[in-house]
Amino acid sequence: MGLTAGSLRLPLQRLTAFSATNALMIRVYSMRPATSIRKLSTVVAAGIAVCLASIGVGAQTLSDQPKTDTLLNGLKVYIWNRVASPRVEAKLRIHSGAAFDPQKHEGVMRLLAENIFPNEAAREFFKEDLGGELTISTNYDYIEISASSTPENMLKMLETIGTAINTVEIDKETTAKLKANLLAELKAGEADEAKAADRIVRARLFGIFPYGRPVNGSEESVNRIDFADLIDARERFIRADNASLAIAGNIDTALAKRAIRRYFGAWEKSDKRVPSTFRQPDPPAKDTLTVEWKGGTSAEARTAFRGAAVADKNAPAAAVYARLLQTKLRDRIPEAVAKGVFVRSETHLLPGEFVVGLTADPNDIGIGNGKINSPEIVANAIAEPIMDAEFAKALSATIDAWKNRNMMSLWLDVDTYKAAEPKARLDALSSVTISDVRAFAKILQSESAAVVVIIPAAK
Repeated sequence: MGLTAGSLRLPLQRLTAFSATNALMIRVYSMRPATSIRKLSTVVAAGIAVCLASIGVGAQTLSDQPKTDTLLNGLKVYIWNRVASPRVEAKLRIHSGAAFDPQKHEGVMRLLAENIFPNEAAREFFKEDLGGELTISTNYDYIEISASSTPENMLKMLETIGTAINTVEIDKETTAKLKANLLAELKAGEADEAKAADRIVRARLFGIFPYGRPVNGSEESVNRIDFADLIDARERFIRADNASLAIAGNIDTALAKRAIRRYFGAWEKSDKRVPSTFRQPDPPAKDTLTVEWKGGTSAEARTAFRGAAVADKNAPAAAVYARLLQTKLRDRIPEAVAKGVFVRSETHLLPGEFVVGLTADPNDIGIGNGKINSPEIVANAIAEPIMDAEFAKALSATIDAWKNRNMMSLWLDVDTYKAAEPKARLDALSSVTISDVRAFAKILQSESAAVVVIIPAAK
């Protein structure tokens, strides 16, 4: 069945006698096709979508301006019509993330995100019946629902997302199940010393500032979370005027706008202002923290500095310098170890972080003959002059990587980070000079770094 205005006017099944979770479950299963032929066509469409992914929504260019709309409840909408796309993709972003977790209750926003689609049935529905997929992610700055479907299932996709976001039911039983799942995930990740190093250096760099606390929480913090914490977070953050929706694919733009107004128009707006600033963190401790990690097999070194926010004027130079410094460092150390070197400029709504990392054999990191003293190498590399050739190479590679970023996400960033539109951000990146990068390197030299080294615990 194709997309028609008439299909939007079909009466919806009303589900008022059940909890929101059960209502969503029944709605999901009521949408299943009545015949195996229709199911087969969906599976075939999904296969075609995979084969044609290279010409999908990701093929958008910076010159493509979306159609925009703002609903009466404050929901901002971005729409692209991509005739050649085998799928319709939608991203619904809540502009508040783990930075708003209450202290000692870290993990609240992650659990809130999981409550939107609290079981696997909806994910199976998107895959098996809509020919797409469903994922939910949480970071410090936002919660994002990413969904897709075949073009003929666009209305069902929007209805399913709209129903879920309008009926986020939070109860003790569901909260207990989601907490158990998150605790199991945290337990499974304990042996990952690379993630541990990232987490520890972040805590060292930011302290109790929100970016110093884990997005997914810890065993202790998750156990403290009560369903009342989630209800409070839902009332504060899951609001239409704190969200944006992007949709792209082979769609009828006018029909998509009507569908969005129908399925998201009743979503309530907030009655209170969400705070957007926090007290700045204290400078990090200057000594190197060495941690023995139980069960670890490799050594991890991290040197982290306060970095640039997304909308900071230094963000483009920081991105270029991260790529340039990574090349410098890899050229400085033995080839066998160099592959474990990385440099990341991680931007956030508030101050970002500039992280230099090294994964290596425990015998290669430390003090002594033949060993790599990572903090010293980092300091020396940052102090080195920047040459024209290495700058030009790093700038070109950074621009190429930026152009390959998801265009829907870049437009949603405009609302999350109060950033410029994608074309203006690319122009700013393209305009970075070697003087800008040298100036950013000077900033790092003047900053206090957080340094962490993780080594395997003695058996």
